[in-house]
Amino acid sequence: MSTEMTYRQAICQGLTEALDEDPRVYLMGEDIGPYGGAFAVTQGFWEKYGPRRIKDSPLSESAFVGAGIGSAMAGLRPIVEIMTINFSLLAIDQIVNHAAKVRYMSGDQFSVPMIIRTVTGAGASVAATHSQSFEGWYASVPGLYVAVPSTPEDALGLFRTCRELMDPVMFVEHILLYGARGEVSDGIKIPLGKADVKKQGSDVTIISYSKMVQNSLEAAALLENDGINAEVVDLRTLRPLDVETIIASTKKTHRVVVVEETTKFGGFAGEVVSIVQQEAFDYLDAPVERVAGEEVPIPYSMPLEKLAIPDTQRIVSAVKKLI
Repeated sequence: MSTEMTYRQAICQGLTEALDEDPRVYLMGEDIGPYGGAFAVTQGFWEKYGPRRIKDSPLSESAFVGAGIGSAMAGLRPIVEIMTINFSLLAIDQIVNHAAKVRYMSGDQFSVPMIIRTVTGAGASVAATHSQSFEGWYASVPGLYVAVPSTPEDALGLFRTCRELMDPVMFVEHILLYGARGEVSDGIKIPLGKADVKKQGSDVTIISYSKMVQNSLEAAALLENDGINAEVVDLRTLRPLDVETIIASTKKTHRVVVVEETTKFGGFAGEVVSIVQQEAFDYLDAPVERVAGEEVPIPYSMPLEKLAIPDTQRIVSAVKKLI
């Protein structure tokens, strides 16, 4: 059985289950209390659970992420919300130098079972300092898990798994996905490090994650009109990364396009390209193609912003270039 819900509702359900099932869980972040969250995910939580478990924080990411780390080390299960991934820069020392390294540097005496929820991506016309995509940065840090769900089912299924981990997770939600609808299987639980083939194909593999998965699926539908059968692989998590599915799809189709929203230079897609060419070079019929954002700060102007972000047509063009 399954239930249709939005991406926002899936996250809300995951948070509700966590609070109801585990008394060690509490939420902390900016505007998550009476306001109901910047993206309305925690609406009604303050009234239902009270200020002891829904902690409305000041605008000090360094302080409240650090407090979350300390409480996790002491035995609680904090779910910390950073309003956008752009603001995580203010807590990057806590995340990278403390949360990610406590277990290793304490010789496994302490762990940090904490989920950091945050919002990535552009497309909402909120200008350059609110529209960045740093999930690839965090994927480069040993000790952190990085989840990037693209559908309501993946959001809830991955979140349930993240609750069981003893190490910190960057749970990254895209700003434009909250209204996306989809079927969510009852009791769904998705392991980290397991990509999903969202569409089977035989002519080319399109590899992506988060919002760009939706763009890739739209591109695949358009390519069908030209007789091109594209396979779409959703990474779902960047750390751990499902190399096995990436390579299996490459060997099947012999052509690969990697799509991500952030700028090409230094992007996570470069890591995927490297893996494909190291592990499946003899199976490739063409060089691996990359589709990424333009090398500019994201413009505030919506028409310019649209030009800076990969769209469906750019993915279609990249595939046709290979074919």
